[in-house]
Order: sequence, then structure tokens, then C-alpha cells
Amino acid sequence: MKIVLISCVATKRKTKSKAIDMYISDWFRSAVKYAQFLCADRIYILSAKYGLLKCDDLIEDYNLTLNKMLKADRIEWSERVISKLRVETDMQNDHFVFLAGQRYRENLIKHINRENYLIPMSNLKFGQQKQFMKQALSSPKP
Repeated sequence: MKIVLISCVATKRKTKSKAIDMYISDWFRSAVKYAQFLCADRIYILSAKYGLLKCDDLIEDYNLTLNKMLKADRIEWSERVISKLRVETDMQNDHFVFLAGQRYRENLIKHINRENYLIPMSNLKFGQQKQFMKQALSSPKP
């Protein structure tokens, strides 16, 4: 199976919403479209507050990011995410695509075989990521 993991973003709705609807930035909307373009079997959201979210999980607005967390807190967060990923996915055989920044993936990729994950925008700055997804979405499906 192809699993796409998308990081949360700061721009959110102010009311309780499904996770897929909570994050309203252009980048996040593009990431969801890109995941669909990749024919993802499952899309999950990496939330700094809630950990691993299914798209239809109901969540409240929050203000938290891994980018400002201490390393120990990020490790604890990743252990919670890995625990849920082990239940939701086949960590040994599924293929993972990370649409997430370094802090969101750094402690997760250690648990996945190198051959089983991709980070298509790993070296791109924010604006370049948006351009990358825009170009990909305008090309034929892979």
C-alpha cells in the first residue's frame, strides 16, 4: 500500500472539524491533492498536538508545532506516532511518502526501511514545494 503522511500547518479553522478540513493553507490543500495524484491508498496527517490523524478524525483548533519543541518532546511525539502507524499500516512492506518537514519525519523514518519511503520535497524551501506540487499536478499521473 502507498501511505502518504502530510504534516499539519499553522493555518486552521477555528471550529471543531475533520482533520482533512481543519488545515486550510494553500500548501496543505496542495499536499492533499498531490497525495491523491500519487494514488495514495491512505492519507494521514502528522499533527503536533494529536499525533497521527486519519482524515476523518474530529479535532479542535490548536497552536502547536514540532518546530518549537525540544528534541526529547519530538522523540516522545514520534514514539506515539510510530505506535499508531504500526497498528494502521504494515511498517515493513507499505510504501511511505512524506510531505512533511524535517522535524516531523526525522524520528519516524528510522522505523521504515530506506527502500520503502520517499521524501519528494526534502531539499525544497516552502515556495519551491508549492511550485513542485503545482507542476506535478499539471502533469500526467505517475
